[in-house]
Amino acid sequence: MSDLDAAWMDQALALAERGRGGVEPNPLVGAVIVCDGRLVGQGWHRRFGGPHAEVEAIHAAGEEAHGSTLYVTLEPCCHYGKTPPCTDAILKAGIRRVVAAIEDPDPRVGGQGLCQLTNAGITVEMGCRAGKARQINAPYLKLLATGRPYVHAKWAMSLDGKIATREFQSRWLTGDAARLDSHRLRARMDAIIVGAGTVRHDDPLLTARPAGARTLCRIILASKADVPLQSRVIGSARESPVIVVAGTKVEPARQEALASAGCEVLMMPASQGRPRIMSLLEELGRRRMTNVLVEGGTQVLGAFFDAGEIDEVHVYIAPILIGGQGAPAPIGGKGVQSVAAAFQLNQWSCRALERDYVIEARRSTSTPESQ
Repeated sequence: MSDLDAAWMDQALALAERGRGGVEPNPLVGAVIVCDGRLVGQGWHRRFGGPHAEVEAIHAAGEEAHGSTLYVTLEPCCHYGKTPPCTDAILKAGIRRVVAAIEDPDPRVGGQGLCQLTNAGITVEMGCRAGKARQINAPYLKLLATGRPYVHAKWAMSLDGKIATREFQSRWLTGDAARLDSHRLRARMDAIIVGAGTVRHDDPLLTARPAGARTLCRIILASKADVPLQSRVIGSARESPVIVVAGTKVEPARQEALASAGCEVLMMPASQGRPRIMSLLEELGRRRMTNVLVEGGTQVLGAFFDAGEIDEVHVYIAPILIGGQGAPAPIGGKGVQSVAAAFQLNQWSCRALERDYVIEARRSTSTPESQ
């Protein structure tokens, strides 16, 4: 691939990012159409069920798409779903060359779209900016490969690594800008996960404010389903869905009370007093949840860490010191035995949010390095 091909694909990847939070469980896809060195059309998948990126770009290019090159971040689909096959639109437009970043692992596609285009006489080239394409679609790729959603872990802490004081007081460690940023993060998630202890101590609402394109499901891990019925999250269950994940031995009266409040009670086998993380994620995957956010507390984050199911972290750091051996740190659980066994993070970034900072990084085994 030439440097020019890479530059056009970078533009398509930037377009794909615009769909984040609106298209899942579909992939993020961007497309650029170039004719005689000029950009003649571009598009991206904007919302679930809406036109695909290739179709948007072809529509924008009009007759200038004939004889052009299409740069697309994912293999064009060749099946009927909520929209017709993109391969049909490409053939009809008279595009002569298609440069795709990666194949679509969806079994309905899986190389068949590229094969169809090749058989029709279109020049097809694969692999341009493949690493970056895998990065932006890491949640989609994980869901297809494992049946489990991509797990984001988020916490706010002091500079000395405390998420609350020794009295478990945590409002407010960070300032307004950091809290607004964390709400934007929530707004592109399918679900937010906390433990019953967080509900009891903090009484959070667990919504995105302002709301995003997705309907955020609030999930509470409570082996005995002992979530306060008067809590704000339970009180708003009819406005935004709430799932209480409990063990298999829960009093019927407690189940009935939560159900009457509008909650779903999901009973799952427990381990050490908590629902098994892998079983929970597999159930969420069956519901086609693509991105879930784990906000704590310490033991819940530790359970996901011990299960090896943290894919990305979002850490908000306040320039304060709390101290105290009894003040909780973000991640509990068993942890690792040696530094060599620690989770390695890469693709990290650091942003200033007024007085605070946010560090975001991915677990190095989640996605390949950028190419």
